[in-house]
Amino acid sequence: MLLELSMEENDEEALKEVSDTVKDLMKRVRSLEIETMLSGEHDRDNAIVSIHAGAGGTEAQDWAEMLLRMYLRWCEKKGFKTEVVDILPGEEAGVKSVTFTVEGPYAYGYLKAEVGIHRLVRISPFDASKRRHTSFAAVFVYPEVEDVEVDIKETDLRIDTFRASGAGGQHVNKTDSAVRITHIPTGIVVQCQNERSQHKNRAMAMKILKARLYELALKKREEEMKHLHEKKEIAWGSQIRSYILQPYRLVKDHRTGVEVGDVDAVLDGELDPFIEAFLMKGAEKVEASGA
Repeated sequence: MLLELSMEENDEEALKEVSDTVKDLMKRVRSLEIETMLSGEHDRDNAIVSIHAGAGGTEAQDWAEMLLRMYLRWCEKKGFKTEVVDILPGEEAGVKSVTFTVEGPYAYGYLKAEVGIHRLVRISPFDASKRRHTSFAAVFVYPEVEDVEVDIKETDLRIDTFRASGAGGQHVNKTDSAVRITHIPTGIVVQCQNERSQHKNRAMAMKILKARLYELALKKREEEMKHLHEKKEIAWGSQIRSYILQPYRLVKDHRTGVEVGDVDAVLDGELDPFIEAFLMKGAEKVEASGA
């Protein structure tokens, strides 16, 4: 009705209002469509995200930090709460590895789309000859599982304490508040140094260990549970997405074929086109297998 009246009276302000309303409705419908695809056992859960720099020293470590910023910005846009629980800085720049938690509805369901190798091609800011470099970083995502049955024996754990290496002031640097837990049977190592309290760091490290052991247990279950986590054995070169800054500018997802030319926007957290396409493709596979 408003559209008809605004067209008859050539009311530009009313037409803009109608246009904005339609865009808002389309956005809501799209959001509901995506949420209907997030029906996995842990899709509603919070997420634990780890980023690891690949080979290449400073170049790869800088790329890992760029990815960290990209994900934190995406989470901010979604209204998700994040907390960096462990970070290992690079020698010159960037980070060697970082783990952070994401708290919000469907955090794991969305972020599982990011698991894999991310490849960056650019003119290196660290190369005096201004040559083009290719860098890799691996992204892992786990659901933050609560009250799950995971048998962890104290005798299977080696717990070490050490001084935190990151920011935090004199207190952090002078006390062995950071905690590293090694699960001896599997070789899984997790650590947390974000909190000043050794007790809190140990509790967070145990939560991460529980999540990783739970995922390991899921892998040993029936074939039908594989959709819970799309992570495969990741090897360098099997990248899921490329971010090209030179000689042209393009971000391309190799799983879905989605391409975005505005690289700066993507690196600033505009990841929804890639995540939604991944979820849509997953839903199509489920429908095809059930046909």
